[in-house]
Amino acid sequence: MENIRERLQKSFSEGGAQEIYRDIKSEGDFLGFARRYAFDDDFRVARSALWGLTKANDTELSALQAILNDFIDQAMLTENPSVRRLSLNIIERLKMGEDDLRTDFLDFCFDHMTRLDEFSGIQSLCMKLAFRMSQFYPELSDEFMRTLEAMEIDYYKPAVKGLRRKILSGKY
Repeated sequence: MENIRERLQKSFSEGGAQEIYRDIKSEGDFLGFARRYAFDDDFRVARSALWGLTKANDTELSALQAILNDFIDQAMLTENPSVRRLSLNIIERLKMGEDDLRTDFLDFCFDHMTRLDEFSGIQSLCMKLAFRMSQFYPELSDEFMRTLEAMEIDYYKPAVKGLRRKILSGKY
């Protein structure tokens, strides 16, 4: 993957993400690629690397399980909404057991799923992740459901409304 960092810095498209994915797949090193580029200080490099990684199937992405906490840290700390959304997308596709529960991340997800100034893609991913994490403890699950019920739903985008409705009806 010669000049990969330069390619990642350029303006990116769906086709570019597919190309990056094919390059990663041919190298067979999803973990090495993620460690080198997904957490780059240049948000363009990180965003493009993450976008390429989201094209992987779940089996390929499972190689990233070892750096789940790095993705969680990035999602919580980045100021770039694209990097945040793509990091959350990868986290949502990785396994998360009771031992992986981080209260700081759960609090982050609770906060961002209800923030009216947050992008709906981030709200939805945070809602999915908060739901998943809260399932480990009945008291957290109850709190999660109360939070969903208390949302002033008229102020949210259709994607968030639909996901909330599915969760509350038990169809998610």
